[in-house]
Amino acid sequence: MSTMFRSFAAFNYRVWFIGALVSNAGQWMQSTALSWVVLTGLTDNDAGAMGITMALQFAPPLLLVGVTGWVADRFDRRRLLIVTQSSLLVVGAVIGYLLLQGVMTLGMMYAFALLLGLIAAFDNPARQAFVSDLVTREYASNAVALNAASFNAARMIGPALAGIMIVAVGTGWVFFVNAATFLAMIVALLLIRTDELIPRVKAPGAARLADGFRYVGRRPDLMVAFAMVFLLGAFGMNFPIFASTMAIEFGQEADGYGLLSSILAIGSLAGALLAARRDRARIRMVILGSGLFAAAALVSAVMPTYWTYALTLMFTGFAVVTTLTTANGYVQTTTDPALRGRVLALYMAILMGGTPIGAPIVGWVASEFGPRVAILVGGVAALIAFGIGMTWLLRSGRLHRHESRRFALSLDETTPISVIPPEEFSDELAATTPISLPAATQAPQRKAG
Repeated sequence: MSTMFRSFAAFNYRVWFIGALVSNAGQWMQSTALSWVVLTGLTDNDAGAMGITMALQFAPPLLLVGVTGWVADRFDRRRLLIVTQSSLLVVGAVIGYLLLQGVMTLGMMYAFALLLGLIAAFDNPARQAFVSDLVTREYASNAVALNAASFNAARMIGPALAGIMIVAVGTGWVFFVNAATFLAMIVALLLIRTDELIPRVKAPGAARLADGFRYVGRRPDLMVAFAMVFLLGAFGMNFPIFASTMAIEFGQEADGYGLLSSILAIGSLAGALLAARRDRARIRMVILGSGLFAAAALVSAVMPTYWTYALTLMFTGFAVVTTLTTANGYVQTTTDPALRGRVLALYMAILMGGTPIGAPIVGWVASEFGPRVAILVGGVAALIAFGIGMTWLLRSGRLHRHESRRFALSLDETTPISVIPPEEFSDELAATTPISLPAATQAPQRKAG
């Protein structure tokens, strides 16, 4: 089997992948419909209201990070996911019914956005950590990248289909279709062979909510990655605001907005598939990806036509998925298994929880100064993230002038942190980072890899 698809060797992962692909397509349809109905149905092109809706969806993962990570580590993840996916099915169906009845209001939609966020707060870390229950640890990075490929393949289909449905039959039916697609994930979870799941690692002694925070605090590489991800998540990844307001600026309807989201997914899928080919996730790719994201965003802000703007979105999608898939894979494959759920919950909270801070700001900027200025805000945030990563890289001493070429730079090879088997975990290994700390502050540590 091709190295790109090596995780498909596991039956459980194949079943999971198919269910996730169908469910993700429905989720993208719902996301497109939700943004459009707030922007054009419940308000008069108010991007600020759209930003508030996004903030309400993404606030719970940040506020509940300690609890949701602990739940993902403590309880059966498969059963937990059946509960969360079933709950999302019901909420989607109720929203669709209220829209078809013509009784939905902006206040009610805010309430449903918050409810969706509460369910997602428990669903996301469990779903991320469940991947490590499906495949052995040497396939974990590949499985994470294939998950991103599934997510973005669905993104190519879902928004475009949603745009067509909104124009043809109305927004409410999109939510009913999404509700039906959750059945695919629920069936997949029921079909998974529980006896073939990878044994869960239990933390010694009582599991404490603060353990995940302490672990990340001892890992400078994770601190840098999390800071970069926060900036991208808060200000750079508000694509529903960017694409919908730009679609209106170019005189497009819902189908034009949906097409922009699907075009973005073409680059996203390419980035995910390339990530799946790599043997392991490296933090330097996170840094390079954020730099490419900044460049693509800044260029897209000045594009004069709908199609030239759409073209730049492919590069934006490629950059953001390269960055986030690599960051996710790096966290999964270098984190102690006993703490993985809590660390992933913190990662997801930082990624998604930045939205309540950034989305209202970006939405307000789009309403007051136009969508192009809002895109520039996202591009500048990505540029700052790139600067943080490069500063850390330079302080580590790995990036320096080439020994023989006058104007060239050389990047020393990094020995990655090995995936830590349960029996090898210790406080010493928890503090290990692939980049040497300055000599004055470096603590004695065992060499990784």
